Amino acid sequence: MPTPDLYVIPEDAIEERFLAATGPGGQNVNKVATAVQMRVDIYALGLPPAVFQRLKGLAGSKWVEGGSILVTARSHRTREANREDARERVGALIAKAFVRPERRIKTKPTKASKERRLTAKSSRSGVKAGRGRVSMD
Repeated sequence: MPTPDLYVIPEDAIEERFLAATGPGGQNVNKVATAVQMRVDIYALGLPPAVFQRLKGLAGSKWVEGGSILVTARSHRTREANREDARERVGALIAKAFVRPERRIKTKPTKASKERRLTAKSSRSGVKAGRGRVSMD
């Protein structure tokens, strides 16, 4: 089961590719492929259906056809740091999907609040009615 803040992803569900990064690093960034593009096969994780649906919604544009999440990490100068960053981001996303949203409890407005609303509506109506054309009668 996941920890409250991070889900540990099994190695067999991860596929990593390294590519040339942009940003800080100077000449190193031009020579070394430090950015990581990580693809996580969600079906390999065996998540419960409710968690799977929440994850699909949370992933948004990171969700790829075929049931994978694709994350690119390029904010650090080294491969290892970018790899760790990508794993943490996906782990946090999966852990967030395990959190069941609280159900909203429907409430009815009180009699006094209904009365206040109707009074405010009628007074506002009077203000707007007074804005019409002035007749000379």
